[in-house]
Amino acid sequence: MEHQQMHPAPQTGSWWRTQEMFLMQEVMSLIGKDLPLAKVLREILHLMSEMLGLNRGRIVLHDTPNDEYYIAHAYGLTQEEIGRGRYKPGEGVTGQVIATGQVILVRDVSQDSAFLGRAVHRSTLPRGPVSFIAAPIKVDGVIAGALACHRILLRDRPLSDEMTMLKILATLIGQLLTLHERVERRTRELQEHNRMLEDALKAGRARYGIIGTSPALLQAIGQIEKVAAATASVLLLGESGTGKELFARALHLAGPRRDKAFIKINCAAIPESLFESELFGHEKGAFTGANEARAGWFEQANGGTLFLDEIGELPLSMQTKLLRTLQEGTVTRLGGKREICVNTRLVAATNRELEREVALGNFREDLFYRLHVIPIRLPSLDDRRSDIPDLAIYFIDKFNRENQRNVNLSSDAVAYIAAQAWPGNIRQLSNFMERLVLLSGKALLEQVDVERFVQDHGSAAPMRPRVPPYPPAVSSARRESTPAGAASGGVEWQGQPATPSYPPTPDMQTSVFRPYMKVDSHNPDTLRRALLEAGGNKTRAAQRLGMTERQFSYRWKKLGID
Repeated sequence: MEHQQMHPAPQTGSWWRTQEMFLMQEVMSLIGKDLPLAKVLREILHLMSEMLGLNRGRIVLHDTPNDEYYIAHAYGLTQEEIGRGRYKPGEGVTGQVIATGQVILVRDVSQDSAFLGRAVHRSTLPRGPVSFIAAPIKVDGVIAGALACHRILLRDRPLSDEMTMLKILATLIGQLLTLHERVERRTRELQEHNRMLEDALKAGRARYGIIGTSPALLQAIGQIEKVAAATASVLLLGESGTGKELFARALHLAGPRRDKAFIKINCAAIPESLFESELFGHEKGAFTGANEARAGWFEQANGGTLFLDEIGELPLSMQTKLLRTLQEGTVTRLGGKREICVNTRLVAATNRELEREVALGNFREDLFYRLHVIPIRLPSLDDRRSDIPDLAIYFIDKFNRENQRNVNLSSDAVAYIAAQAWPGNIRQLSNFMERLVLLSGKALLEQVDVERFVQDHGSAAPMRPRVPPYPPAVSSARRESTPAGAASGGVEWQGQPATPSYPPTPDMQTSVFRPYMKVDSHNPDTLRRALLEAGGNKTRAAQRLGMTERQFSYRWKKLGID
């Protein structure tokens, strides 16, 4: 017997409103409990039946492998009925709801040919007209399924009220599914991250994911561990490619903030116009396109660690605001007036000589001293040459797994690699080993193979070239750059372009890599010529020279070019 038939007399509108209120209270109570999602969803369907008489409720979701929709959760249906409930988009009433995103009401399932009766045959339904209502469920704004139920038509409650409640519940279920999917995704990411850390610990070769046992490396790790529990800002110094991001993460993992957020940002990859919004957040309507409020990096890292790589690229206007945040522990969102307290530890990194930048007026002196509380200089690969064999073997293993290869090195080959100069440090060594795995045609590489590879594909360890009068243009197709928002910890290496924009000169050295260029790497004539050929566009001129627009402008200003 249907639940609503148990009411001895017609109920008033206020009675139904009370039932709706009780239903929502019970649903909110369910959500607040630490229950499995499937149990919560089934109990919502149960409450729909018991309190509103919306019977045989079912939640239909997408079955990705078969590209169809199935009854994932139900109340009042047998296992056989649940098994029959499978639909293609647009098939039947349920399929139409999923295809159109609209609520559909069938007043009498016996009189509507669109109602398939696939899960529940008409013969099993109560006598008299029976209605069917279905509403779409959205997950992250995309239709992911439908919420549907039966309802006896002849009763003292308007169908419009039932449709309204079903839409509310479908929206709530969509939000639960969205939250569950995000938590599951984040859990998988954390599990994978933990697995990687466990593998590294079991292998006994890495500490915080940092490969090596040389005295210079252990000394740097020891400094990291000494200051891990402090709250003062840390400044990581050293050449490009020394692994600043790994050391910043080690600092985070070694301290009490290890279970909180670790956010890494590459200052050189953020346009100057977006810095304030990204760093401190913005309120809704703060600028065109700000359709909703957004927490900045400091807020997102609250309680954890914020790693700002290439801090020397921070615009002067932002240096002032960063200094204020570090001093007062508060941020004010763009377009906002309220100060927000943050407890975020800042770790900054640079390969620039900040003292020199301060002297040139490109970096605030007060911010420099604020960051320079705990400076840690990271060793170059040349200072930890005994680690090169371990690093080479680590990278070979890593790229073998990533590319389903089985390339190995003989002891002579490893010794040869360790004997080379690596001015680009770990980033250069990593890139070379990846090319070795991808381009070699043998399972076991001897020293002669590695030497031949260097001859055929460029020097594994290029000397720092003299800057020619007409430097080659950056080949965007072969350029390996760090993605926006990621802390590179190293330098961008590029292949020699096939067709340079400038005529080559005899003193140009052919190299697979482009080593890091110092701030005085280009003379005024080179900058002027690049800007001329770029039609006066500094961004394109910078790209031709393999640098960012900010780096180009800095060199232009430093050289005093009109």
